[in-house]
Amino acid sequence: MAYSNKKDKSGKKLVDETQNIFKTYSQKRETWAAHAQEDREFRLGKQWTADQKRVLEERGQAPLVVNRIHPAVEAAKALITANKPQFRVSPREDSDNEVAQSLNGLLEYIWQISEGNAVMRRIVDDYYVTGLGAALVYVDPMKDMGKGEVCIHDVDPLDIYIDPNSRHPFADDAENVIISRLYTKDQAKALYPMYKKAIGNAGTENFVSDRPSTGREDDGETTWPETPDVQTIANFGDSDEYIRGYERYYPIMVDHYRVFETMTGDEDLLTEEEYMEYLQQPAWIIQGQIIVEQAQAESAIEQLQNIYQERVQQATAQGRLDMPKEPEVQQITFKELVDGGQIDVVVVPTKRIKQCVIMGDKHLYSRVLPIDKYPIVFFMNQHTRTPYPMSDVRMVKGMQEYINKTRSLIIAHATTSTNTKILIPSGSVDMREFEQKWAQPGVAIEVDFDQGQPTPVQPTPLPNELYSNEMTAKNDIDHQLGLYEMTMGNSAVAPHTYKATVSLDEFGQRKMKSKLADIEAGLNRLGQIAIPIMQQLYTTQKVVRLIQPNNSLNEYTINKRLFDDKSGAIKVLNDITVGKYDVVVVTGSTMPTNRMAQLEMYMDAYEKGIIDKQEVLKKTEVFDMQGVLQRTDLIQQLQSQLQQATETIEQMQGDLQTREREIYHAKMKAEIEKTKSNLKGTENRAKMSGTLFEKRLDDALGQIKKGVVDSTSKQDSPSSSPKKKQSKK
Repeated sequence: MAYSNKKDKSGKKLVDETQNIFKTYSQKRETWAAHAQEDREFRLGKQWTADQKRVLEERGQAPLVVNRIHPAVEAAKALITANKPQFRVSPREDSDNEVAQSLNGLLEYIWQISEGNAVMRRIVDDYYVTGLGAALVYVDPMKDMGKGEVCIHDVDPLDIYIDPNSRHPFADDAENVIISRLYTKDQAKALYPMYKKAIGNAGTENFVSDRPSTGREDDGETTWPETPDVQTIANFGDSDEYIRGYERYYPIMVDHYRVFETMTGDEDLLTEEEYMEYLQQPAWIIQGQIIVEQAQAESAIEQLQNIYQERVQQATAQGRLDMPKEPEVQQITFKELVDGGQIDVVVVPTKRIKQCVIMGDKHLYSRVLPIDKYPIVFFMNQHTRTPYPMSDVRMVKGMQEYINKTRSLIIAHATTSTNTKILIPSGSVDMREFEQKWAQPGVAIEVDFDQGQPTPVQPTPLPNELYSNEMTAKNDIDHQLGLYEMTMGNSAVAPHTYKATVSLDEFGQRKMKSKLADIEAGLNRLGQIAIPIMQQLYTTQKVVRLIQPNNSLNEYTINKRLFDDKSGAIKVLNDITVGKYDVVVVTGSTMPTNRMAQLEMYMDAYEKGIIDKQEVLKKTEVFDMQGVLQRTDLIQQLQSQLQQATETIEQMQGDLQTREREIYHAKMKAEIEKTKSNLKGTENRAKMSGTLFEKRLDDALGQIKKGVVDSTSKQDSPSSSPKKKQSKK
């Protein structure tokens, strides 16, 4: 997004109007600006006016400054800006979660290129010292090789002029907000190089410091820092040409067009310029169906043409006279769809912020920003229902003056007490001799006691309450800024145990919660403003790389173009230009964290099995965390492989033992079978032997029986044989 070269027709009128508004606002804020300037001077040690110094010197007192405000402000600032804020972008639709993550990374990228931590420290410093800190979200068209970058920088509160009737802490109800300061013409040309000619022709004016005089400046010089993008004005020579710059912001109503496509169900809100381009977009009516995507239309036309050619060939081959009709294709514009009622359009008046830049009496450019809130984010300390908040320094200036006066009195008393005062009667001593020899040790001075005796005068001691009241005033300053002894680094008041010290430190930070709420509210507003400006600027593919403190690299690609081979359409991944998103800063993310306490908490969670080692390592300050994590992963992989190998070996050993047992049992079974076989053979042989023995026995018995029969037959007659036989039987 570049600056527009289009000139307003009412440029001269706009210049006069802006200058008149500036004069009115400047007069209304004179009192606050004087207080704010004095607050800055007190913080930087300029705590005596010229008249006060003169009175003290007449009394013989030195205008000492014991600056208790500066370390208190630095300590409070260090607490609130200890860490960079952690933004969280959430989509209003679940489908945009991935895009929200990319926007979150893009916000971190903008914070990084803007040196956000340094910007934040200056803002918080102004918040405590002047009561008002301010940050500006803007587009630098020169960065990224002319593509532009969204940036953030702080604005000097004394350069800001707010509508005095505003009551809102962010000036949402202000009619105008103006940033104005004096530049040399060379400085103005360096800021706006595309408008060198207009700046060169602009009217000049004599230098008059914007800083009100409080009588505390050294040699009448103004040494306060200017905005970071412009060098401090140093030489106020007669030949220098000064020009006042005005950067004016004010709300306007701009017509937006809400379009609803009845054929697709899509809805969008367009600016007038976007709506004019929208009306010229092509659309197609194919066979009575409306198609708005070119790739889809070309594919449908190609298919219909192929079908038509096939039907023509068929009709020709069949010799038919009734040829098929060509497909009905009509190309129109979205304007015709709007006129035909296929697209509903509603004109919606929308609030937008207009930016107008003027140098001297020349109007450089104007443009409408894509936001409905001022791009200047205000961090108001003690909001007084006016654009002029109260600072903490203003509340403690009285105590600081008391400390300075008390210390000057103590030093003066100590100086005078070391020189003893003596009352000498007239004529009793030679005064010249007395003054020369009095301080010498062992000296003899002639005294005429008839004229009177010299009498030493003892100084009146200062009351102890004077010293205690000074310490009370110092403690009151710390208390006003929400600090206590241990926060300031006083280890003497710390508890003896580590956990008690951590607990007390965490408890002490609660005093800063009120201040922290103001800062986080401003950061939330800053993120809400940055998102729509980012959506308008970053419309092409962009790769964002973020190097983390531990040397790890996070990479985000937004608006990534991909070509679809099937449809021929170009798809966009992580398209940040569409959708609505909410932005909040994580509560307490800027506050310091007790790293030891945090590590102890994570170690406790690890021991309980809630988290793993990697999560614990992420919370440690290891520079090469990514390398350590990779090595840890490799070690875990090797350990897992070793465990698997060990389990495999153990399984193989078990299988081997099982096989050995199986082999043993197989051998035993074979031995048993062999024994059984041997026993069976023995049994068979025994049976055969028994059978053979029985046969032999039977044979023997037969032989015996035969011999007996033969013998008997010889002795008896044949008639008696049956009876004998019967008897034997």
